[in-house]
Amino acid sequence: MEVFKGQNILNFIKELPDDDACKAYLAKMKWQDGFTCAKCGHTKGCEKAGYKYQCYNCQHVESATANTLFHKVKFGLQKAFCIVFEMSTSSKSISSIQMGKRFDIRQGTAWYFMQKVRTSMESSRQYPLSEIVHVDEFTVGGKEEGKQGRSYDSKKKKAVIAVELNNKHQIKRAYVKSIGDYSSKSLTPIFEEHIGAGAKVVTDKWRGYEPLKKMYNIEQKLSSKGKNFKELHIIIMQVKSWLRAIPTHVSNWHIQKYFDEFCFRLNRSQAKQTIFHKTMEKMVAKKPLYQSQIKQTLSV
Repeated sequence: MEVFKGQNILNFIKELPDDDACKAYLAKMKWQDGFTCAKCGHTKGCEKAGYKYQCYNCQHVESATANTLFHKVKFGLQKAFCIVFEMSTSSKSISSIQMGKRFDIRQGTAWYFMQKVRTSMESSRQYPLSEIVHVDEFTVGGKEEGKQGRSYDSKKKKAVIAVELNNKHQIKRAYVKSIGDYSSKSLTPIFEEHIGAGAKVVTDKWRGYEPLKKMYNIEQKLSSKGKNFKELHIIIMQVKSWLRAIPTHVSNWHIQKYFDEFCFRLNRSQAKQTIFHKTMEKMVAKKPLYQSQIKQTLSV
């Protein structure tokens, strides 16, 4: 299978000029390791016209889009591929309003599909941070009168970030997790999901990290207004700038997906040549969202 490389949108359109070409790309990606029937699990079948596969055992016919996040896309595969390309290769975020205008689709349709792409960008949690890891909390939102530091009654969205550095203190990877408060209970999940037990973790003197010392190698230092955590605060500034590029309100319910999108691009910054294909692989591996999930998502 010819993997699309690069970030040039003209080359992208040239290589995937219509829905048929996009469907062929998706089919090769989906069945590159062989066919397995989604209905009965049989591994023998034959290719059919229109980039479909028919199972020899139960005669079930499966399309290239079935059981992927492109399932039942009604505005065309090429437009869907273009949205994935925009979201995976751009260094700036883009709103569903802008995306809808760019590809001549409804804002609600663009927003929903972009949420599906963000779902695929969620970390697999299979590769925990293992070297030097700086951890801190931050807030997202405008200024609030009389609210400073770790104000528990603030309306701002709270988050905790873990940034991995190499021995030269160069940024390798980062993960951000939305939290409800600054308690040890709320800080624990980012350690469990993204930080290896052997990592050297450095935090500020916040007492919420104290209980975690029993399970992790944690060194606590005075923050000195962020001077001791320069690289970490650079990433925090980038996250905030990233969210400011979205000219609409981001609710607490959805903000984790935006954090996942930011981290997905950052952690794959060394693989920009193939980032579109890597995003597509994750979208093909994900099952579609069904109507009950759609209603729940849209009602929030």
